[in-house]
Amino acid sequence: MALSYSVQGFILLLTTSLLVVGEANTIVVGGSEGWRFGFNYTDWALQNSPFYINDTLVFKYVTPSNTSFAPSVYLLPDLWSYITCDFRRAKLLANATQGSGEGSEIVLKQWRPYYFASSGHNGFHCSAGLMKLFAVPLPRGN
Repeated sequence: MALSYSVQGFILLLTTSLLVVGEANTIVVGGSEGWRFGFNYTDWALQNSPFYINDTLVFKYVTPSNTSFAPSVYLLPDLWSYITCDFRRAKLLANATQGSGEGSEIVLKQWRPYYFASSGHNGFHCSAGLMKLFAVPLPRGN
């Protein structure tokens, strides 16, 4: 009988340890540079990864003026859309004004690729190879 309780206790301990989730992080995309044209987000992501499931990415950017082009944050549906900057099936996550102040928060809820880009200046922000970010959050270990 004692062996049965030990096995049950081990299974409970194992299950509990698998369910324990580390503390989620809040990460400002681009750090102090924020989400702006002319910054290399590929390098930034490599230097600031890995990202984990339930981490929050914060896109902060300045509301456009008469002399600047409006940034945005879109979630692109797949790698091909990301590579070609095709926004036809993309989901708008934050418009030109939603990045000011505290910024726009996006939680990485699943283990899957996330493709972010700005469609600003008729897609030029993305097609110039800037203002795009690729992230694959990992499961968080104990």
